Amino acid sequence: MAVSMSELVSDLRAESAELTAMIGVLDPASWELPTPAEGWAVRDQISHLAWFDDAATTAATDPDGFRAALPALLSRGDSAVDEIAVAARNLSPRQVLDWFHAARARSLDAFQRLDPRQRLPWYGPDMSAASFVTARLMETWAHGQDVADALGVDRVPSVRLRHVALLGVRAMAYGFAMRGMEPPSGPVRVELTLPDGTPWEQGPEDAADRVSGPALDFCLLVTQRCNLADTSLTVRGETAATWMSVAQAFAGPPGSGRPAGRARALA
Repeated sequence: MAVSMSELVSDLRAESAELTAMIGVLDPASWELPTPAEGWAVRDQISHLAWFDDAATTAATDPDGFRAALPALLSRGDSAVDEIAVAARNLSPRQVLDWFHAARARSLDAFQRLDPRQRLPWYGPDMSAASFVTARLMETWAHGQDVADALGVDRVPSVRLRHVALLGVRAMAYGFAMRGMEPPSGPVRVELTLPDGTPWEQGPEDAADRVSGPALDFCLLVTQRCNLADTSLTVRGETAATWMSVAQAFAGPPGSGRPAGRARALA
């Protein structure tokens, strides 16, 4: 199936606008509210997105320069992401918001010029430009969920979740590999229902292992924003069950996930 870069960028723009509407009206105290990510306030979620938007623009416009700078960041290990957040805490909420707006605008402008098949470097394996933009949408949605949880906002899920779900499925082997586990050889059938009631399916119809349920629950799980026990997903088969325990749609080291009972109330 042909991939439309303009559609992907349009959906990322819409996801960005939804997040902006949520944070653009916050008072200074709200920027300091703790989010479910341990040690991170709302401001840290937004500065994280801004920093990596700038990195994404470099990867899209100067891939050789990005690759040259990559070892320095990777050498800092798992602490690099937290260090980036801490370094941005000297900025005011307005400065963080302005940074996010500017960095996101630069990245959107760069993305719309890409061929969807072009390979781009990142902190995990190189990706096609289409997957790269999808990953930025996933990150925006996932960190936006952290912000929504901190603010007590119940977001209305959209059909843009299909992008997050697709990335989650395609990253199945990555979640195993990041934990030093052998990726499964057998397929898993994924059958989800998008927020508008549309069915969304991936994998062979006759696969013995299956995951089914609401797309929202699946996306929260593969972005490690909830625990499987707090979802309505049905998981059948050992491979599917193991995958759901290690799933991560994001690049980098595996996260700790969320303990059961501490997830947001799923709609």
